[in-house]
Amino acid sequence: MLLRFRVANALSLRDEQELSFVVPHGEDPGLARSVALSDGKTIDVYPILGIFGANASGKSNVLTALNHMRRAVLSSYADWTSYEGVPRDRFALDPKAADETTFFEVDFVLEDGVRWTYGFELSDSRVEAEWLHAYPKGRRQEWMDRDAAREREFSFPGDRIQDRARLARTTRPNALLLSRAATDNHPQLSRIYHWFQRNLWDIGPETERRQREVYTAKRIRREPRVRARIEELLRVADLGITEVRLDDEPRSGQPDIRLVHTGSGGSAMAVDWEHESFGTRSWFALLGPLLLALDEGAVLLVDELDTSLHPRFAAEVVRLFQTPSVNKNDAQLVFTSHDPSLLSTPRGGRLLDPGQIWLTEKDERGATELYPLSDANPGEKEDLTDSYLAGAFGAIPRVTEGQIGRRLVMVKGMEAERS
Repeated sequence: MLLRFRVANALSLRDEQELSFVVPHGEDPGLARSVALSDGKTIDVYPILGIFGANASGKSNVLTALNHMRRAVLSSYADWTSYEGVPRDRFALDPKAADETTFFEVDFVLEDGVRWTYGFELSDSRVEAEWLHAYPKGRRQEWMDRDAAREREFSFPGDRIQDRARLARTTRPNALLLSRAATDNHPQLSRIYHWFQRNLWDIGPETERRQREVYTAKRIRREPRVRARIEELLRVADLGITEVRLDDEPRSGQPDIRLVHTGSGGSAMAVDWEHESFGTRSWFALLGPLLLALDEGAVLLVDELDTSLHPRFAAEVVRLFQTPSVNKNDAQLVFTSHDPSLLSTPRGGRLLDPGQIWLTEKDERGATELYPLSDANPGEKEDLTDSYLAGAFGAIPRVTEGQIGRRLVMVKGMEAERS
């Protein structure tokens, strides 16, 4: 499971920011999972985090930064050969940021209960630093430490890593050693690489939606159990859909299925895919990756969960990950949303604990600040939706009622005076 993610000087994230799944000290771990560690202790970890904030406050950039770290691990050795240096998206609004490194680090727990920390720093020209630490039996072990400024760039304290001399010799300055090790299926480091490969799957409101539609359709055709689950989720969504019908004449680039709707008089009608509503297609496209994440116990990143989905659908996605009987493999979800109704249930309860709600705000430099709502110490019975909309926690647009209309009238008046 993912415990923490830290990042600095990437996109709008200028100073170091941290996103944490670990239940804050003193908070009720009601919706968290108790994860067993290799030293016999346990740690309370949330299965889901939601990131809320105003437009352009940097919500999506948190997920993008996670995805950038994943892509660097998976592709730096193979794909960065065409670069003279290193591709990175550093903070653009401060000229000093060009001379500072971009920093990424994650803490996670593997199936055997051992916690790991892996991170790296990038400049425009090379990998400046890279490190890997393990905590078997709760004790810190330093497996690898890389510093490009040293005469001897790579250090392997304890000599725990096999083939370390060859790895150090064959890793390019603009590639990660972890990426290099995975190309030879390294017996120790490949499992760390595979964690990135099997996690941090990124889904945006329009990112590869057609491909996700096709992927979901392929799972329906090839996996009968998945087909039954997807059909049930489509029916539960009350879209008038009764079943999924396989298309005998699939068309290139489109899902090779049709959704059967209830027509007039209870008749069944299979609808061409291009005639399905945008909301239906968005829900369908989400189901394949969502079920795969639940089955694999993976970390799923969903940008703008509420886009094209009714708030009740979005709330049901949250509940899927919160419910232990459904999320049996400790899958995790990080989503962004504009919809404050996801903070509460219709009956006044809480869909998310304060420690699961993260907020983004831009400071005077245009840099994103990321913080949990639990820092604001909301009352146990406080309506989080009402307080959020009232600005009690920050992270809302700085627009007063009617301000946009008044600005338009003012601009129109100025244009009239000029003419």
